[in-house]
Amino acid sequence: GITQPASRRHELLDEMVSLFPILKERLSAPAGYLSGGEAQQLAIGRALMSDPAVLLMDEPSLGLAPVLVDQVFDLIGRLREGGRTLFVVEQNAKRMLAVADRAYVMRSGEIVADGPAAQLAASEDLFETYLGQSGGTA
Repeated sequence: GITQPASRRHELLDEMVSLFPILKERLSAPAGYLSGGEAQQLAIGRALMSDPAVLLMDEPSLGLAPVLVDQVFDLIGRLREGGRTLFVVEQNAKRMLAVADRAYVMRSGEIVADGPAAQLAASEDLFETYLGQSGGTA
C-alpha cells in the first residue's frame, strides 16, 4: 500500500473519527467486540485512511439493522457531497438511487439501464421490470 506521512495519517484519522464518532470511544477495542454497524463503519474508515481516489463499496448495507442502514446511506451521501468518488454495488436500489449521481442497473451480468440516478429512480418501468418492485419513487 501507499504510505502516508504521519501528519497526513493524523488528518485522515481525525476525518474518520468525525465521520464515525462512535468509533472514537472504541478505537482500542478489538474488532471482534464491535457490533455489525460498528464493524461496517470501521471497514469504511479503514478504507478511507488510505485516501483513495475512488472508494469501492460492496453491499455496504447488507445484514445491518434498519437504523444502521440509514446511517450507511447518510454516510454515502456525505462522502459524495464532500467530493469523494464512490463506486457502490448495492441491492437496495431505492436507497442507493436517492444518494447517487449516476447509476447502472445490471441483470445477469449485463447493464440493462444506466443514467442519472434521479431519472432511474423516477422510472416505474425500471423498478417493475428489472428490480421486481413497484413504485419507482426513491
